[in-house]
Amino acid sequence: MSPHPSSAVPEPADAGTETDTGAAVPLTAPRDGTPAPVASPTELDEVVARFAAGTGPVALDAERASGYRYSQRAYLVQLRRAGAGTALVDPLPLPDLSALDAAIADAEWVLHAASQDLACLAELGLRPRRLFDTELAARLAGFERVGLAALTEQLLGFSLEKHHSAADWSSRPLPESWLTYAALDVELLVDLRDALDEELDRQGKSGWAAEEFAALVRNGARPPRVRAEPWRRTSGIHRVRGARAQARVRSLWYARDQIASRRDAAPGRVLPDSAIVAAAELDPKDEKTLLTLPGFGGRSVRRLARTWLAALDDARQLPDDALPVSPAVEGPPPPHRWAERDPVAAGRLARCREVVVGTAVAHTLPAENLITPDSIRRLAWQPPEEITDDTVAETLRGLGAREWQLGLLLPALTEALRPPAP
Repeated sequence: MSPHPSSAVPEPADAGTETDTGAAVPLTAPRDGTPAPVASPTELDEVVARFAAGTGPVALDAERASGYRYSQRAYLVQLRRAGAGTALVDPLPLPDLSALDAAIADAEWVLHAASQDLACLAELGLRPRRLFDTELAARLAGFERVGLAALTEQLLGFSLEKHHSAADWSSRPLPESWLTYAALDVELLVDLRDALDEELDRQGKSGWAAEEFAALVRNGARPPRVRAEPWRRTSGIHRVRGARAQARVRSLWYARDQIASRRDAAPGRVLPDSAIVAAAELDPKDEKTLLTLPGFGGRSVRRLARTWLAALDDARQLPDDALPVSPAVEGPPPPHRWAERDPVAAGRLARCREVVVGTAVAHTLPAENLITPDSIRRLAWQPPEEITDDTVAETLRGLGAREWQLGLLLPALTEALRPPAP
């Protein structure tokens, strides 16, 4: 495809400038044009050589097909580095990018919302040794809007369109407008990194960010934890009453999941959650009744009518001792039940939350980035037998807290765990 003229976009050196009207400059095309996707080993070798010879941080992004596909694999990988330009790599014909990983292993990788992309990049052999997450940096710096487009506009003076973010990136060929969008996602990412790094340094938060980024490198590529009973997350399941009806949800959920996995299709595109709930509530016995329910009208859903009826019949035939039972609750109960079950623990939680919120406000960052809410709930529900700064810190470290977080929260959190003076 023909490259766009480089004059179509201002150089990043002008970042932060605005037009005479005060509006951000629209960023509509990469300065070097939109590259064609790399789809052959020979083309990949050329990209590997280019990026190995480049200098400075490497901007990376990945496009998935969430909402369209069952898997969370990457369907396009974007990279940019000084001296190397921008590359768009198609991982469908090139599923092993370990050579590219080796070429940029010593560089700092710059991603936006890294936790969303690290797992799918790791599947391709791309694993950072050092990284800078621009979204997380913005949260630590106290920015209210932390999306890529919002930050690029606020800090660099350029506006980005995000209208292809929910596209089906598994489709081929990818339209040029999509490729341009993908290339622009890494066009100014290193410039954004530099602006945020400067702001973190100004606020004295660079050390905090370094600890957070190191934790992402250690843990970010781990696949999501597999839930013991994933069917319980069916949207609308709270309306389904009784163990037998819940068994119908479970049976339909697993029937759908098997089909979705085989087709590599998002489960909701095979059968909506609303349809599962409707069938679980009514328990239709025949195809005619089933197809009158909301969500069963589509042609592809109707073709699977026998599958859905068989799943319902399986649930119908279960003995009572095979029906779902309420799962054992891991950790503390929901906070709204604390006052009734353990008023003393409820008081501890309220005091601990007050410490967290007050500290977060004082340091201009979201409370959930100061410490995870789950960590505070677990600490308040079952504090150490001897409450000291050391024992509280040990408990929170075991829950994943970083040293900078402990430095801000102790000893106020320790004091909040102690009974108030009479």
